[in-house]
Amino acid sequence: MTDIPTKIHWSPFFAHFMREIRRFMKIFYQSIATPLISTCLYLLIFGVSIGREISTINNVSYLAFLIPGVTMMATLRNTFENSSGSIVVMRFCGELEELRMAPISPTQITWGNGLGALVRGLIVGVLTLLVGIFFYWIMNGEIFTIQHPFLALLFLFLGGLAFAHLGLAISMSAKSFEQVIAIQTFILLPLIYLGGIFFSLQQLHPIWQTLSKFNPLLYMVNGIRYSILGISDVSLSSALIVTFASFILMHLLAIRSLHKGYYSRW
Repeated sequence: MTDIPTKIHWSPFFAHFMREIRRFMKIFYQSIATPLISTCLYLLIFGVSIGREISTINNVSYLAFLIPGVTMMATLRNTFENSSGSIVVMRFCGELEELRMAPISPTQITWGNGLGALVRGLIVGVLTLLVGIFFYWIMNGEIFTIQHPFLALLFLFLGGLAFAHLGLAISMSAKSFEQVIAIQTFILLPLIYLGGIFFSLQQLHPIWQTLSKFNPLLYMVNGIRYSILGISDVSLSSALIVTFASFILMHLLAIRSLHKGYYSRW
């Protein structure tokens, strides 16, 4: 008798989670192949081609320095795009109104949507990492070793979920599709590109170093860079605290947006 309530309680979550995975797998070339090609071009152009002319950073080659940041960027961008895109399609088609009437809680919707987006983000992120390792082997003739693999997965997991929940919160609160695009273009992308993916904090003017420390993306990128290379511009404890705090904040924003967001069609 005790198994029945548990099954009823979890079945809506698993149904929503599997729906998110099936949704992006049906458009594999658009959701996986296209962003993978984009991130691989970053590694090829900046890491392999231009990286030959750039001196080492923190005693590692520029390609090695670039690999963790591009991996995190691929994960964050794809989790956000999958989560926000799912809500946008559901609002456009009127499916959110049906979901609101279904026996599923806002928490289950948040986790189902977030974990489904995280699966896509991790697939693209891990494939990007493997391509970077291959490029490193071609360039240097040696194996690229990951210093702390489980710690790297932790940062990818927390950062990816934070951006997945943020995508849900923005898409639920936006009054139009143009608002979602504007926030992604003028706020999120600059934060990602200025998060230390392509440069070290030590290369910046002290004023810009101070301003960069208010960017949570800096801590996520340096967290995975420490996990993979063992080097970082910030302490590991700071990276963990800021990344975890970002995840909690975005999760709360997502829950709040589902309670007070727009369920009507655009």
